[in-house]
Amino acid sequence: GPGDIPLRLIRQRPACRITGIDASAPMIDWAKRMAQEAGQQDRLTFLCQKFQDLSLDVPADAVISNSLVHHVPNPLRFWYAVKTSLKSGGPVLVMDLMRPESEEAARNLVERYASDAPARLRQDFFNSLLAAFTEDEVAAQLAELNLSRLMVDVPDDRHWVVYGRVY
Repeated sequence: GPGDIPLRLIRQRPACRITGIDASAPMIDWAKRMAQEAGQQDRLTFLCQKFQDLSLDVPADAVISNSLVHHVPNPLRFWYAVKTSLKSGGPVLVMDLMRPESEEAARNLVERYASDAPARLRQDFFNSLLAAFTEDEVAAQLAELNLSRLMVDVPDDRHWVVYGRVY
């Protein structure tokens, strides 16, 4: 994304360094501009690549992901990258959209949360809801990769969140 989450974290943790990853070159360019404008370019690194293809020389201390999993063709590759890119005991926080029970329920969510948005954004939100995974599907993905120690929670009517530590 545009680097908002890493910038917020950096401001709260002055000693940390963060690497942000996005497959969109325009998003990476935007994030780099935001870091530069905030004077944080020395502590923030942004890579233009798919997270599921990530290969780090040094394991990450933590993984935070927001609204990515529903864009990944094979979510098991995403969870495998989480598992293999973290140092043992590293914390994970992944949040994404949750697929509603029906297209009608998806339309209702779009109306509730994006009624004032342009038509294109409403359609994107609708499509993203339909592409998203349910809580049970996410739990099954985690179980398949022996990541069942991670917790799956539903904080509201349109998101799931996975959190915990990877050992």
